[in-house]
Amino acid sequence: MAETTTRRAPTTQELAAWRAFIETTEALRSRLGARMQAESGISMQDYAVLLALREAPERNLRSSELADVVGWERSRLSHHVGRMERRGLVERQGPAGGGWGSCVHLTADGAAVFRRASVPHLQAVAELFVDALTPEQVDAAGQIARTLGARLAEDDTSR
Repeated sequence: MAETTTRRAPTTQELAAWRAFIETTEALRSRLGARMQAESGISMQDYAVLLALREAPERNLRSSELADVVGWERSRLSHHVGRMERRGLVERQGPAGGGWGSCVHLTADGAAVFRRASVPHLQAVAELFVDALTPEQVDAAGQIARTLGARLAEDDTSR
């Protein structure tokens, strides 16, 4: 027989915390995105792809790995990379060493755009997130994010 689990509804206090978390996270993302666009001319999605490639060995990742790193579906990544490729930020190449799947490579122009965007972005993160919290709250926020991330990753592997 299948094991049944008892589900409970969140309390009013838990729902209030959840709602504050979601609404604040969305407001923060929106504000960071608007500043990124205004100050650097790229989107937060562009920045996520550029960051992943900048941190990758040889600034190169298979498309499937890149999708996993940025947390997107493969089709969304493919469309977005196509737009970035037309702007000269990335290029698609055949797989390194043969095999299946294409690779996405950070171009010199893409690296330059990333460098220019990083300074104002990090300043915005400091201003909107770090400076608004105490060091203890920053640590707690990091711990909460890691705990939630681990739970979500655990749920993904159990399916």
